[in-house]
Amino acid sequence: MIQNFKLTIEYDGTGFFGWQRQADKPTIQEELELVLSRILNQPVFLAGSGRTDAGVHARGQVASFCADTNMDSWVLQKGVNSLMKLPIVLTECIRVSDEFHARYSAVSKQYHYHILNREIPCAVGRNYIWHIHTLLDAAAMNHCSSLLCGTHDFKSFENTGAPRRSTVRTVFAAQVNEQPGSRLVFSICADGFLKNMVRNIVGSLVDAGRHKITVKDFESILSAKDRSLAGATAPARGLFLKQVNYA
Repeated sequence: MIQNFKLTIEYDGTGFFGWQRQADKPTIQEELELVLSRILNQPVFLAGSGRTDAGVHARGQVASFCADTNMDSWVLQKGVNSLMKLPIVLTECIRVSDEFHARYSAVSKQYHYHILNREIPCAVGRNYIWHIHTLLDAAAMNHCSSLLCGTHDFKSFENTGAPRRSTVRTVFAAQVNEQPGSRLVFSICADGFLKNMVRNIVGSLVDAGRHKITVKDFESILSAKDRSLAGATAPARGLFLKQVNYA
């Protein structure tokens, strides 16, 4: 019996070259497909909700695939988590309708970027956060974040190298939250993202937090559609794909 499965996946992207399968490089997609193919005794090809770059993590990546099997979804989930020896975990595995597709059925995605803002770095968890030792103006960063909401051309925050028909995206929410332990978390939810878009936005937000640019400068960068005006790309290690939303 052909079944369509939806997987929700958590992974530590350290040491991987992103989600998407690549020749001769370890990726999340390839490792999952190998384990699933072994359990189901047939080739498995995953459709992911989207790519994550090398070193980027996920708490809620979503993938889907079809397989000819009578295996219950919970048995499949347990089997993958038992056999997987790498930092990849299925937090959910359910059977879905034949029409569901992890990428094309998605309506929005949410990313979180984590910053440790204190003089002393951390030893534990350093692969999941960007350490910035100079004090950042979180209020200025949050003001800049609010300017991202709405439908804009985000070309200023796109790195080259990814095919796309348009650089226009709609951001539903964006904010910088201060958390205990001198931590800042930038969260953004949008209908789609360009290559390195979140990390490039964070680079410019940090410039605003350092008072290298003003809020007005940030607004001008957004409207300029010129990548050379925006800040440097923030390190991959602080970025998490938090959630993929479906109708």
